[in-house]
Amino acid sequence: MALVSTATVASSSYHCDLLLFSTARRSWRGPRRSRGAAGAGLAALERAGAAAAAARREEVVPAGNGRNSYEVESLIDRLSNLPPRGSIARCLETARHRLTLQDFAAVYREFSRRGDWQRSLRLFKYMQRQSWCLPDEHIHAIVVGVLGRQGPALLDKCLEVFHDLPAESRTALSYTSLIAAYARNALHEEARALLDQMKTAGVAPTAATYNTVLAACARATDPPVPFDMLLGLFAEMRHDVSPSVRPDLTTYNTLLAAAAVRSLADQSEMLLRTMLEAGVSPDTVSYHHIVDAFASAGNLSRVAELFSEMASTGHTPEASAYLGLMEAHTRVGATAEAVAVLRQMQADGCTPTAATYRVLLDLYGRQGRFDGVRELFREMRTAVPPDTATYNVLFRVFGDGGFFKEVVELFHDMLQTGVEPDMITCENVMAACGRGGLHEDAREVLEYMTGEGMVPTADAYTGLVEALGHAAMYEEAYVAFNMMTEIGSFPTVETYNVLANAYAKGGLFQEAEVIFSRMTNNAGIQKNKDSFDALIEAYCQGAQLDDAVKAYMEMRKSRFNPDERSLEGVLNAYCIAGVD
Repeated sequence: MALVSTATVASSSYHCDLLLFSTARRSWRGPRRSRGAAGAGLAALERAGAAAAAARREEVVPAGNGRNSYEVESLIDRLSNLPPRGSIARCLETARHRLTLQDFAAVYREFSRRGDWQRSLRLFKYMQRQSWCLPDEHIHAIVVGVLGRQGPALLDKCLEVFHDLPAESRTALSYTSLIAAYARNALHEEARALLDQMKTAGVAPTAATYNTVLAACARATDPPVPFDMLLGLFAEMRHDVSPSVRPDLTTYNTLLAAAAVRSLADQSEMLLRTMLEAGVSPDTVSYHHIVDAFASAGNLSRVAELFSEMASTGHTPEASAYLGLMEAHTRVGATAEAVAVLRQMQADGCTPTAATYRVLLDLYGRQGRFDGVRELFREMRTAVPPDTATYNVLFRVFGDGGFFKEVVELFHDMLQTGVEPDMITCENVMAACGRGGLHEDAREVLEYMTGEGMVPTADAYTGLVEALGHAAMYEEAYVAFNMMTEIGSFPTVETYNVLANAYAKGGLFQEAEVIFSRMTNNAGIQKNKDSFDALIEAYCQGAQLDDAVKAYMEMRKSRFNPDERSLEGVLNAYCIAGVD
């Protein structure tokens, strides 16, 4: 079946949209003020400190879970504080006539969540001796589940609890719980044997029982269970006359996952057709396994054909299905095929989501196709509103590509369209401002963060320090560096490095020495390769040949391999000193 054209849409750049915002780009924070070189930065830093202090003063009030009654919570607390030889009977004295088996089930579920099988077993043994709270099948099944989660060593105890239940009281519930215990411990043969034993005892299995056995067999790796055996269990389910055994979505997803692991594309296609005929709609997990199976078989084009066939018969896949196929193409760098999926999606009548466009935006960015990023973003804005995650991709793509001013413009565009930035947004924008030396924009982003009650992280401050360093504003960079500690965002090795790099470019080798001394002695952070490169450059700019060579030798002793920048720094030192 022919695929939809792979040609990219050549729409006009979104820059014209940005121009519409250029006259109002500061409206998100009022008219731009005229200010001195230091005043505005210090004001922003003070506001950041105040916001952090306010955040630290907020009290966190724990909320109750609201799930259990007071009696149940009280019993859980008493049993939790019971010493190993303490009396369970005494714990239950005050509430024995007010507790039901449902209440005890809630207690067991809590102990199961904690993995506290010892208390679960003690309570179960106590209940077995009492006529007023004799465990029913539900309690037996829960206790078997608790014990089964603790590993193979407690499987014998699982059997004991199961056999304590009279044979005439056993239903699919208790059998399935025991089968799940063995399945969880990778004992698929035993799980299958229990299924046969269950049938022999005249207990009808359910779809959950079969699904548990299927999952155990599908996960087996040493040796793997033949796929034909899985299909045999599947056939038993399909031919069973009971509606409770009919294969459900879990059944199909288990089989599809097994087919994907085994690279069985044909079987995946067969399962997809079977589930559609049975009226079971695939979900995101189903499509993920189908795509994986065909990707492993090297035949992703067949998935596109299957999706077209589904759409033509009124079973149009959901957006996540196309997204999974698109991601599979992007993993191998197949740009044209990924774009073709988008076009097919549109032709099939499935509306692309923001996530759909994000995949292509990221792919274009990694390939350095920035015009393609702009064109696709322009198209996206006419089809679906960009979300925060989409803007974050754009900030990273354009920041890595060196389009620092464009990142700032996009940030203003984001605010103008009402999309709320998150911390990742601000960190990406600050990083771009840092690399581009946009210190005024970095200040404004910091002011925005503090105005919104966000406490700037170490990465955000690192961007500000780097931007100020590029502008040779050493004093303000140092103030920003110190402010980090005051608000609880402790500098990282990257923060120390960007400040040292700023000093290095100005030949301030003594200041660079102080910064690295503070990093290693006070913060306990060891130098990395970038630290040594910055120190070497600082010594070179300060005409300190011997110290530059010493720093280079120390870097080699620290097992860091010098690169072009390291060697260039040492060579520059020799050149400056006039050494041949």
